[in-house]
Amino acid sequence: MTFLLQVDQLTKRYGEYTAADTVSFELEEHTSTALIGPNGAGKTTTLSMLAGLVSPTGGTIQFRGGAKQDIRSIIGFLPQYPKFFPWLSALEFTEMAAQLSGVATKQATVEAKKTLEFVGLGEAMNKKTGTFSGGMKQRLGLAQAIVHKPKLLLLDEPVSALDPVGRRQVMDLLKELQQQTTILYSTHILNDAEEMTDQLLFLRQGKLVEHGSLDEVRSRYAEPRLIIEFEKLEELQRFTAIAKWQVIVKGLTVSIDIGAEGVDMSEMLLLLSGGAFTVRKVERQTASLEEIFMKVAVV
Repeated sequence: MTFLLQVDQLTKRYGEYTAADTVSFELEEHTSTALIGPNGAGKTTTLSMLAGLVSPTGGTIQFRGGAKQDIRSIIGFLPQYPKFFPWLSALEFTEMAAQLSGVATKQATVEAKKTLEFVGLGEAMNKKTGTFSGGMKQRLGLAQAIVHKPKLLLLDEPVSALDPVGRRQVMDLLKELQQQTTILYSTHILNDAEEMTDQLLFLRQGKLVEHGSLDEVRSRYAEPRLIIEFEKLEELQRFTAIAKWQVIVKGLTVSIDIGAEGVDMSEMLLLLSGGAFTVRKVERQTASLEEIFMKVAVV
């Protein structure tokens, strides 16, 4: 297991207010991690410290290869609300971003053109950024963050301001980038976190309150219920009439609390198999990411 980034006890205080409180985690290379939490949880503060824009009050940030590296060359950062010089073209702006990140002048032009093509701005690269729509600006923001091929890509709510079409397009771009770099992004769109995430980090009031893969987190908050879906209503009714357990009926399904006292899974499955029932499916209920979020990230 190769860690690109190790964060230990990272803390940021503004007077008496603690925006990030002893946050610790590790990022493996070529993985995607979602930083999840309500507004004010410390997501932007944490990303800003990792990007070198805010100085920590305490704790350490260690990149593989040591602390002497130029942080601008190994990190790409897209803020939630990127700003641009309206008089510059997309190409000029992306070239400038590349040069500021250590790319040589001639190579910066080459990389800027390739990157703008990749994010779907090839035909607009010579247009002034002041004429860009919100979706085009978000693509340009992504271009300036990746033009120098960073090892770590930090994204603060990368699709929150986009319409559904724009969000889908940017998410597809991020999936492609997963193969090339390590991604840490904050989001409150939980469907996105389920779609392209290797690890989840839940923040609440500046503290890391839960973390792990989606499967690991779900297993810790799984509800001990069994869902049985029948083919016919009369079979469902016959099952509920002879079942010894309390059931909740919804349509053609019954839900049984398998953690309750007296519930024997073997006995239940034996009843199903020997009762001439036509069953469409039997599955253990898992908690949705939204349910987990409400339990661990919302006070």
